Amino acid sequence: MSQQLINVNCQDLETKLKVLEEVQNVAEQCRACELCKSRTNLVFSDGMPSAGVLLIGEAPGAEEDATGKPFVGRSGRLLNEFFEQAGLNRSEEIYIANTLKCRPPQNRVPTEEELVACRTYLNAQISIVKPKIILLCGSTAAQAFIKEDFKISQIRGKWLNLFENIDCMVIFHPSYLLRNHSTDAGSPRWYMLKDLESVRKRLDSYYS
Repeated sequence: MSQQLINVNCQDLETKLKVLEEVQNVAEQCRACELCKSRTNLVFSDGMPSAGVLLIGEAPGAEEDATGKPFVGRSGRLLNEFFEQAGLNRSEEIYIANTLKCRPPQNRVPTEEELVACRTYLNAQISIVKPKIILLCGSTAAQAFIKEDFKISQIRGKWLNLFENIDCMVIFHPSYLLRNHSTDAGSPRWYMLKDLESVRKRLDSYYS
């Protein structure tokens, strides 16, 4: 992919949509790793590129691979519930991408080689969308940008300086929350809602 395409100055929605479509077309032809051979669909993104929040997940699962959309399986449905509770509109306020655009076999964790091969497309999405806030959803997405050891329970919910002029927060992956049903104070689900409510407040501050 040309550096010119990645660095294009996208301000209005129409331009963002057009350039992201070009990036997706390039990604559709990508053969940089072996995952292209086993995918059903490339899973590029969901949501409006004018959104103030860009959520970065790990990789597509079976339902995502089948539909070509991120976070449409059980994890996605639970994530939608948390968005709704926190007052965040997924379709209008959140643009969703993954560290990988193709599903790893058996939903295994992405390899470093796969992450590197796909990073150009993710970098392009960040550059074009220009979000106010980036959410790193789960430990794999966080590890792609935080190169030191960490425990997600210790860094989630904190505002991090990982991107130039973009606020960043690590949140729990909804697949983890599917295994933790409690909503009591101090539980992972309780923290997830508090974190997204913090995102809601921070996003509102940009437009007030």
